[in-house]
Amino acid sequence: MKKNIDISPNIETLFGTRDENLHVLEDGLNITIDLRSDSIELEGAARDVARAEQLFSDYEQLQRTGFTFNNGDLNSMLRVLVSDPSVSLRGLAEASKQRSFGGRRMVQPKSLNQRRYLEAIEKHDMVFGIGPAGTGKTYLAVAMAISALLAKRVNRIILARPAVEAGERLGFLPGTLQEKIDPYLRPLYDALYDMLDPERVDRYLEKNVIEIAPIAFMRGRTLNDSFVILDEAQNTTSEQMKMFVTRLGFNSKAVITGDVTQIDLPSARRSGLLEAIDILKKVEGLSFVYFDQADVVRHHLVQRIIQAYDEHKERLGQEQMPLLAESKANGRALAGQVLEQESSRTAPAENRIAE
Repeated sequence: MKKNIDISPNIETLFGTRDENLHVLEDGLNITIDLRSDSIELEGAARDVARAEQLFSDYEQLQRTGFTFNNGDLNSMLRVLVSDPSVSLRGLAEASKQRSFGGRRMVQPKSLNQRRYLEAIEKHDMVFGIGPAGTGKTYLAVAMAISALLAKRVNRIILARPAVEAGERLGFLPGTLQEKIDPYLRPLYDALYDMLDPERVDRYLEKNVIEIAPIAFMRGRTLNDSFVILDEAQNTTSEQMKMFVTRLGFNSKAVITGDVTQIDLPSARRSGLLEAIDILKKVEGLSFVYFDQADVVRHHLVQRIIQAYDEHKERLGQEQMPLLAESKANGRALAGQVLEQESSRTAPAENRIAE
């Protein structure tokens, strides 16, 4: 099917640098876009052409209402749109506007799972975000917390993390208690300072409107009117996880994030996150959102690195299977020899003489 649609002069801002946004649409919708002097020709399946036509219409309407796209947001929206037929550009833009904070930035998902994650946080009081590094689990949770705080839906934000060393032994750190634990909590500070002006963050921290603390400090508290985030939850113990998920008070939300492939607990301890997945997966009112390497939004090399590690792990598993089978076979053979020797030693005396 071919269709020509008239365009306004400002539609060119949709195309992106070197028409990169048009390439996203062509690849994602499986259509061909041909630019004319005063129109655009779309060619492809009728349904796909209709979606592209609706997208151009939504973009023009958003422009007329004064909506502006920040750097990279439009490209992210288009990638989400082509992966999910149920969403529209206008719907994504309006949802982002509702999640904006401080006029400085909008909370914009960059993948389908990130969109599901944000919608789950809006709809549920407790959400688990589970997946590899770089998928935006913590960043988006902090952004949603700031959005809720500035919209006065909550009165404070509480960010918690287990203080677990990732491989190294740091020894006794100098300074006050806060100075000792700050290195473990630094990623949470980084997310805050990236989204709000430093002076505003410092003011919120000073007044305890935003509180950052190790998970051990949560014991015995009931957290009302709060947005609570537990980061690096894979490094919680079973007792710590149970303690945290039972802190939730009235008019509060909790988001628990973790990567089950990066557990730094001693080998004898089971991760509280893994246990919570088993125990809470059927509890009504909770939501579990799983990310994969396709959701990585860091440098493009990070996505390839995660894929390489996954392939290496799978390859090791395949190589070890024959070795395990051989080991079991050798074990059975050895056990048979031992039984045979035992039976010969315990045989009646006349049998041994006859032999």
